[in-house]
Amino acid sequence: MTTANTWTIAAARDALRKGEISAVDLTMSCLTAIDAADGLGAFVHKTPDIALDQARAADARLKGGDAPDLCGIPLGIKDLFCTKGVPSQAASNILRGFKPEYESTVTTKLFDAGAVMLGKLNMDEFAMGSSNETSCYGNAVNPWKIDDRKLTPGGSSGGSAAAVAADLCLGATGTDTGGSIRQPAAFTGIVGIKPTYGRVSRWGVVAFASSLDQAGPMTKSVRDAAIFLGAMSGHDPKDSTSADLAVPDFEAALTGDIRGKKIGIPAEYRMDGMPAEIEALWAKGADMLRDAGAEIVDISLPHTKYALPAYYVIAPAEASSNLARYDGVRYGHRAALSAGDGITEMYEKTRAEGFGPEVQRRIMVGTYVLSAGFYDAYYNRARKVRALIKRDFDLAFAAGVDAILTPATPSSAFGLGEMASADPVEMYLNDVFTVTVNLAGLPGVSVPVGLDAKGLPMGLQLIGRPWEEGALLNHAYVLEQAAGFVAKPHKWW
Repeated sequence: MTTANTWTIAAARDALRKGEISAVDLTMSCLTAIDAADGLGAFVHKTPDIALDQARAADARLKGGDAPDLCGIPLGIKDLFCTKGVPSQAASNILRGFKPEYESTVTTKLFDAGAVMLGKLNMDEFAMGSSNETSCYGNAVNPWKIDDRKLTPGGSSGGSAAAVAADLCLGATGTDTGGSIRQPAAFTGIVGIKPTYGRVSRWGVVAFASSLDQAGPMTKSVRDAAIFLGAMSGHDPKDSTSADLAVPDFEAALTGDIRGKKIGIPAEYRMDGMPAEIEALWAKGADMLRDAGAEIVDISLPHTKYALPAYYVIAPAEASSNLARYDGVRYGHRAALSAGDGITEMYEKTRAEGFGPEVQRRIMVGTYVLSAGFYDAYYNRARKVRALIKRDFDLAFAAGVDAILTPATPSSAFGLGEMASADPVEMYLNDVFTVTVNLAGLPGVSVPVGLDAKGLPMGLQLIGRPWEEGALLNHAYVLEQAAGFVAKPHKWW
């Protein structure tokens, strides 16, 4: 049996173009791996027939010499992306049975480029979570294992991270509202980039918090992320927040030369109680970039300490508005009604049955902070803090900083169920290093850099200037090459 499912996108692209493997054989390698990995809970809707049809079409394109970079590349699609005729539930019972009659812009672009869809991937319900434990499908499981526990792959793009790390697909789509690409990437030892807000269309992606959501790729290498991001990006007139900017060749930007570049180290990211291993990894990353010719400078992002509170006002507020459309009237789940029940009872019962506890919590928080008498005290104040956080970054970049290096997560992966507590804030703290990037609309990438003492992967985050994903990926490429991270999870599933 071929092990082509373990290849990178770049390696598979080159092999396909040389005729060393067919897209059908490459796809079969992944489908075989997926069928043997149900214990990971990564794929929740398998689409082998669609995949093989797309692979055959890709082979025809390859023979004809019309082969974009992703032609014939098997990918997993997060369940947040609407895919025509295929269940698209956002991991929520309220959308059980929903099969869109349209295709998201991102998946349309990928299919136009010849990519192959293997199926839909697990996630936290409506992307609300940091551990993939709020999904209606059950937990996704991290393929990394160090004892008898099952570990979280992170969230909300936990299924995407698990699938890429376990070599079930060559890459996967993710979405990032407060760290949902970067945190799972760090937990599973893969690369994940959240592009600048507006770089990738949100049309056809089920909304969580519209001013924060951004789709991006999750891959086995920085080069793969550059290839994948290029195919996903571009202006979309159907998305009013989509930027009308040309898409550069991100892969061509990977020169490996960062001599003379200035890397900022923000003092405010040195949190109280930060594990010594994270601190040491961060220092090691700075040394690697310094050795590559970059200048390491201390910077200040003074409003960082307000980022989590601001985020957990703005995100639930937008969620409460976006999720008002799920009411049982037009599509999705509708509760069984008793005699005498009216429209109000239908709304109440449908939403109580369809939404899980974490989604209900965030809707209630969001509705509260938007309510009369509290709007100015919470939502408007959070928006002002957001502007100050963005200004901090603007000043750092204006002072000549080219990229900012921070930890990606406050720990390595934890056990499923271990963070389940009466205090949801404990889980929210997982986003402490990532939410600032969403609030400021900046690009951020997580790169695997090493293993902790337990043998679990840890990542570092690089934050870039707006619209300069190419330069950001080049910094990430240098860090990746210096770290030489090649560890893979031992196959136990």
